[in-house]
Amino acid sequence: MLLAKYLEYIMPIDPQGQKRPADSIGNTVKTMQIAAGKAKEEIVDDGKDPAAKELGKKGGKARAEKLTPERRSEIARKAAKARWVKRQNN
Repeated sequence: MLLAKYLEYIMPIDPQGQKRPADSIGNTVKTMQIAAGKAKEEIVDDGKDPAAKELGKKGGKARAEKLTPERRSEIARKAAKARWVKRQNN
């Protein structure tokens, strides 16, 4: 049990959450096996709709373009005030 916890700790996780070998040789071998078709790439589904993820990436930029400079300034001022209040309370 302790060994399993240790291995979870040292195994690197790539951006999609898949575990990869910790050493560079093991990682190279795994990559070559995937490229040669001898091993299957293990991709974990995050449960999110790919189309929704794409739209989500565009959402913030579209919102910023619609806001007037005065409104953006107001939002920034409010956020800065909240950060200072949070800092003073700690």
